[in-house]
Amino acid sequence: MPRDLRPKQTDGHQSRGTFVLFAGLAVLLLLIAAGCSTTPDQEPIIINGTVVAPVPTLDPARVALGEQVYAQYCATCHGADLEGSPNWRQPYPDGSYPPPPQDSSGHSWHHPDDLLLEIIAGGGDPTIGGTMPGFAEALSREEMEAVLAFIKSRWGPEERAFQWWASESR
Repeated sequence: MPRDLRPKQTDGHQSRGTFVLFAGLAVLLLLIAAGCSTTPDQEPIIINGTVVAPVPTLDPARVALGEQVYAQYCATCHGADLEGSPNWRQPYPDGSYPPPPQDSSGHSWHHPDDLLLEIIAGGGDPTIGGTMPGFAEALSREEMEAVLAFIKSRWGPEERAFQWWASESR
């Protein structure tokens, strides 16, 4: 059963429930900061009425498939090590942007899964300088999800946690 971490109404005194709330949040933050992974058996956490499950472990087989697909379809633009183009934040003379890094130094981890998969499938938004082609015709949904799993495997624990919660809260 999920834990509800909303503060309980009290008469102004520190309650045991409030103490448990803050202690639990402190432990969760320490685990994230330490880079520890959570186990799938942990109870989900409810924050402001939204269930936020622990960050899932990435499937090694899916990550391996994603690495192969990434090498074939993505590395030419985004770099073999996910490093992106130099000066990726600076637009070209035509207003388009170079391919960004897909590692923790980029911004992909700021976006939820559904948006990242939409970009992989449909390409970059030209109204904001995106020139990435879409891969919906070339890749299956499974392959696109595998590429995303591979990219996530290269993010740090803080980026993974942020991106997971962004995906879960949508």
